[in-house]
Amino acid sequence: MPRRIHVFDAPRRFIAGTVGAPGSRAFYLQARDESRLITVGVEKPQVTLLAEQVTELLDELVRRGLPAAAAPAGPADAGPLETPIDAEFPVATIALGWDPRVGRVVLEARAAGDNDELAGFSDDPGGPDALRVLLDAAAARAFAARSLRVVAAGRPACPLCGEPLDDDHACPRRNGHRPSGGQLPPEGPRG
Repeated sequence: MPRRIHVFDAPRRFIAGTVGAPGSRAFYLQARDESRLITVGVEKPQVTLLAEQVTELLDELVRRGLPAAAAPAGPADAGPLETPIDAEFPVATIALGWDPRVGRVVLEARAAGDNDELAGFSDDPGGPDALRVLLDAAAARAFAARSLRVVAAGRPACPLCGEPLDDDHACPRRNGHRPSGGQLPPEGPRG
């Protein structure tokens, strides 16, 4: 089957979102233009890293004196994922860059494939399927901000070990002991 590259240049909407309750959420990236809706499956750490890297990329471009990267975040998009939520593919790798010709962040989320060693962006017909999105700085910053909010909306992190805090949390910093009532007592002296 030939490779499919879904290209969205300045999409009407590009977001990270979830389906499910905290602790069992599935994460997605979704792009929408006037006539198309594409959804791909991602992992929570991919969303976190992507949001951080988008912000770092734009901040570095600002430090280098590129005014187009200095735009503040665009309007917040707090809406849910659009339905139907049928992932085209699960994302294996993500490439991120800046296209100086058009002044946009370029993000490419690729499926796993036989040609996974492709670095950067490629239109190689033998490569894996991909979602390629081009965003101006304001849209990219808005995407990053929303993505971090989506990730943070899950289970709270244990203040001692950073793992998700839920009823069966056995904190390694407390030798696997669980506090009664689901609350962690203040941390005492360490021995």
